[in-house]
Amino acid sequence: MQKWRQWETAPDADWDTAVEREPLIRTLAEEERLTKEQLQQAMLALRVRRGLLYKLLHRYRQRPQTSSLLPWKRGRCEGVRLLAPEREELLKSCIREFYLTLERPSMAAFIREVKRCFSEHHFPAPDYQTVRRRVAALDRRLAMRKREGSKRARDRLGLVGISTLRADLPLDVVQIDHTLVDVSVVDREHRLSIGRPWLTLAIDIATRAVVGFSVSLENPSALSVSLVLSHAVLSKNSWLADRELQNLDWPMGGLPRFIHVDNAKEFHSRAVLRGCQEYGISIEHRPRGQPHFGGHIERLIGTMMGAVHLIPGTTFSNANEKGSYDSEGRAVLTLPELERWLALQIAGVYHLSQHSALGKTPLEAWREGVARRKQPLRYPASAEEFFLDFLPAVPRLVQRDGIHFHQIRYWDNVLSPWAGSLKKRLWVKYDPRNLSRVYVRDLDGKHWPVPYADLRRPPIALWELTEGRKQLRQSRTHDLSEGALFANILEQRRIMKEAANSSQQRRRSERIPQAVNIGPKDQEPAESPAKPSGELKPYPVEIWERE
Repeated sequence: MQKWRQWETAPDADWDTAVEREPLIRTLAEEERLTKEQLQQAMLALRVRRGLLYKLLHRYRQRPQTSSLLPWKRGRCEGVRLLAPEREELLKSCIREFYLTLERPSMAAFIREVKRCFSEHHFPAPDYQTVRRRVAALDRRLAMRKREGSKRARDRLGLVGISTLRADLPLDVVQIDHTLVDVSVVDREHRLSIGRPWLTLAIDIATRAVVGFSVSLENPSALSVSLVLSHAVLSKNSWLADRELQNLDWPMGGLPRFIHVDNAKEFHSRAVLRGCQEYGISIEHRPRGQPHFGGHIERLIGTMMGAVHLIPGTTFSNANEKGSYDSEGRAVLTLPELERWLALQIAGVYHLSQHSALGKTPLEAWREGVARRKQPLRYPASAEEFFLDFLPAVPRLVQRDGIHFHQIRYWDNVLSPWAGSLKKRLWVKYDPRNLSRVYVRDLDGKHWPVPYADLRRPPIALWELTEGRKQLRQSRTHDLSEGALFANILEQRRIMKEAANSSQQRRRSERIPQAVNIGPKDQEPAESPAKPSGELKPYPVEIWERE
């Protein structure tokens, strides 16, 4: 069962097959009894026999995720390419320069060109099936754009606008977008301005309810999408309790059918695309240059910013509105306090106010819509696994001394069975906000947290590590060891602490991780109120010296 669980490395052709199967298999899996007619229609639609259809249903009911429906075969895994690297590159060059052209050469003509080109380079030509598989694995939209032009690709395979997406029930369509908040926040130590944070919002179109949000000092990224999806999908009970807001009623949650987003690069990242497909979430990107396709989320952003303009430290919408107002001087809220204020504004004000387009409050619309659903809301089996499935990942070998990531060594006893013996690279997930531990995905798809090998090291963020390595390269020292890297990062923290008069330095200090960012079962924890420190505080561990 190991092969089909490795959904992150599955060949595109197999993954497309699983994605095509998921909506129909999900519908069948929700039925208590299947009629003969339903089975016949499903077999025809999926082009499978009755036995395989039952196997797919059994696997999906055991584990209702798209990767359960990946094709499985005995022997060599699909997608393994046996051509030597130089032959593989030559075949890619033939596809790029001959097949993907407006002349639209036939497959027969392309095979002749491949044979000619390989003969010219004194390489044995690949067989017909190999060439055909490489062509079949091409992205359909890219191939049509290169061979038939952009207009034809848009007309035939163009992205679906929101006007064609039905949003009759809760979580049919959810829109997501980012914005800079129109208010300055302050650091926790000096209570001085550190600039404007980013806000990511998710709105349910049918009920206009805010299903989730995330506020951060980091620029929008795949991590921002992961955080807002986790907040939107998972239960908010623990999240609200962590912020002492357990009296708020915020029932919105569950896996959406569609998410509708713009064309920012984070919404095209492989982690986001495959993560959504793994959980049966379809992504629709709105057409470029047509902002009205995202009208619901844009209006919500306007509503939220209108409320934010009443907070001390607001920057207003433009310079004319701001006038001589001293936004930085009057700023009072820290980032965790702004997050708590936004939660109160959303669940305690917006959800309880009558919406002009609905004629009722978003909370009422949500409850009525959930009551009309024939099937219950879908939730992921594991809250933590759901969050981790959207984190960035890198393949790494488990060496005899552990895992090496950006010159930092990670070790835990869970790695012992693989150390130095497993030849296959494992996927290592990491949270850019805090690198004090990584998450190793084993062959069965389970994530295992693995901390620093040296537990005395302080938590650091990816941006700190990147700048620390840059400083070491620019210095004249040849010591690029892990110890030198952490010493350099701690020195940078000390300099930032002394340069508290700079808003930029205070902002950077606020981005220093305080503790591990994976929190309660249901949601991410609130930021620690502890003050950032550049001092090295070792964990109470024993260190054994080898004689």
